[in-house]
Amino acid sequence: MNQLNSLILEGNLVKDAVLAEPAPGFKKCNFSVGVNRFYKNKKNEDVNEVSFFEVEAYGKMAEYCETKAKKGRGVRVVGRLKQDTWKDSDGKSFSKVYVVAEHIEYKPVKKADSSQAQSQTETAPQATSQTETQAEPQEEAAVF
Repeated sequence: MNQLNSLILEGNLVKDAVLAEPAPGFKKCNFSVGVNRFYKNKKNEDVNEVSFFEVEAYGKMAEYCETKAKKGRGVRVVGRLKQDTWKDSDGKSFSKVYVVAEHIEYKPVKKADSSQAQSQTETAPQATSQTETQAEPQEEAAVF
């Protein structure tokens, strides 16, 4: 019987995503998500706790991710945890836990004032899908 390994993260990208092709035809995209948690401690003081999570996406989702996942953009990632373990040349054991994305939603990019918006449109790639050309910003989902 499979046990449950599912999570949802919602936060902001810490840096631009990086696309790699570790094997011919196999695409992998890595990015980091910063997630804030606000709460009051025992002294009734406001506390902002930030956690950072490494995320990997594969295949077509990785290709899409490389173009959309830019620093500061809000994302919602649905996925699972994965742990890699290995030993170095000295025999010392290492471990890394990260999120494997199964679904990614990209939050709308906030519009800036008109002068900044104009410079953004000049450097931004042309919209290729119907959802990108709509007047109202919509969440974009990448499920492959």
